[in-house]
Amino acid sequence: QVQLVESGGGMVQAGGSLRLSCAASGRTFSIYDIGWYRQAPGNEREFVANIRWGGGSTNYTDSVKGRFTISTDNAKNTVYLQMNSLKSEDTAIYYCNAREIASLVVHIPDYWGQGTQVTVSS
Repeated sequence: QVQLVESGGGMVQAGGSLRLSCAASGRTFSIYDIGWYRQAPGNEREFVANIRWGGGSTNYTDSVKGRFTISTDNAKNTVYLQMNSLKSEDTAIYYCNAREIASLVVHIPDYWGQGTQVTVSS
């Protein structure tokens, strides 16, 4: 099992910045990749960004490219999402997500954090 705990959400004005953190614990050696999803009211949960555990390959949804940066600190078992130039449409609950290496070959549910609210006022 992997446990994920997010922090760093809050309220900010449009154009501002926030940094989200997600601390992983438990079977962190089994993590393949880790990242962020978000869900706005009335919308489905959507992918935001992810990164290979240990660093390296990153992926971003088009709407955040150039504004958000994902990174890891494996010594702290933590993934960060630096969010700059925030827009009102970035308002959502942000969830940390992790996948095990084994999930690449067998069905293993993803791990999820409890979520952290990000509110961008225009």
